[in-house]
Amino acid sequence: MANKKIYEVLKWASSFCKENGRDENIGELLLQHYLNKSRSQILASLHDELDPSVIASLERDVRLHVEDAIPVQHIIGSEQFYGRSFKVNSDVLIPRPETEELVYYILQKNKSVSPNIVDIGTGSGAIAVTLALELEDAQVTAVDISSKALEVARENARALRAKVRFLEGDLLEPVLHTNERFDIVVSNPPYIPVADEASLSPVVRDHEPHLALFAGEDGLACYRRIIAEVQPILSSDWLIAFEVGAGQGDAVKQLLQSAFDDAEVEVIYDINKKDRMVFAKGVRPLQA
Repeated sequence: MANKKIYEVLKWASSFCKENGRDENIGELLLQHYLNKSRSQILASLHDELDPSVIASLERDVRLHVEDAIPVQHIIGSEQFYGRSFKVNSDVLIPRPETEELVYYILQKNKSVSPNIVDIGTGSGAIAVTLALELEDAQVTAVDISSKALEVARENARALRAKVRFLEGDLLEPVLHTNERFDIVVSNPPYIPVADEASLSPVVRDHEPHLALFAGEDGLACYRRIIAEVQPILSSDWLIAFEVGAGQGDAVKQLLQSAFDDAEVEVIYDINKKDRMVFAKGVRPLQA
């Protein structure tokens, strides 16, 4: 594809991806990465000719995505989240736009000037790092069972100059015996039922960590554990924030209501009108 203009190359990439059941915007994302330009800058230069080496790279990487199901974020090495670039690889879940909405609502609901926050199952660190940067006086702890995921999260925190404490361990285990109290407990845990593995896109199933995807027969295993263990670490004015799988909102709400009789619990739908977030807010001090 020598001596092609940007719009011609993008048209090929879009058609090739569509024919093979992949996202049609992959070529755009790759070109933004190669040229270090924004989407609007790319669209403003559609009639510019591309260097043959860039065309060759784009064709190679589009084929990698289509034929080998490699996520474009792994090819690029990063993903945008809340206006910042986060390193990602096969050791961490790729941050999704829905999780940006979770962060947005946490920021809206937080009433503390300097909240103590713990992010359970931090993965790339996207939630923890973003909250640390958006709430400059917050104390943020991030937990993950995967040492490799924590390596990525620490690198993201360093790169973005976010002050986050990282702890390795299984869900709440690292913070249960520290005598700390947290104002906000947030988690985007694994929530896909094991039986759904075969139906997942190979882009997800074959290249993202199963440890961060699957959680028991009904996908609710991690919520049950967190809710059962969390009370000792909650402050007197607390917020629990969960991301959930579509269709799980009511079940997670019931789990929270059963554990916290006096809590205010609500399910919030995302921009795609799917139940995606569940929040529980403490309305009275907990008994020691």
